Amino acid sequence: MPSDPAEIRKVAEGYTAAWCSRSAEAVASYFAEDAESIINDGEPSIGRATIAETMGAFFADFPDLVLHMDDLRSGGNKAIFLWTLEGTNSGPGGTGNFVRIRGWQNWRLSDDLLIVEADGDYDAAEYERQVREGI
Repeated sequence: MPSDPAEIRKVAEGYTAAWCSRSAEAVASYFAEDAESIINDGEPSIGRATIAETMGAFFADFPDLVLHMDDLRSGGNKAIFLWTLEGTNSGPGGTGNFVRIRGWQNWRLSDDLLIVEADGDYDAAEYERQVREGI
């Protein structure tokens, strides 16, 4: 049964707040236990625990990270989550440079509105440049 777009928006708003809490477990709680998350066609993170581990490392690199939901498009049990990420690369070994990068995630959701698949992209070359040089 297709999901209500308003309910999907609530999920996306909660997901955004979880990112802003910088809690890897909070972000991972939006994923199904056996979910798959792929970023820039890389190796998939499979399972909620692995997704939390990946997020934890990222939050360590950007302790002041903020995620903004720029837009959300949904239909049925699919959604496109458009975002802007901002933060300072000030974790262990960080450069101290501020980063602002935009991207998106394509979601496939379960009937209980957990993310089953997330396939996301952002400009990796621009991200690396900003980590090295700042904005």
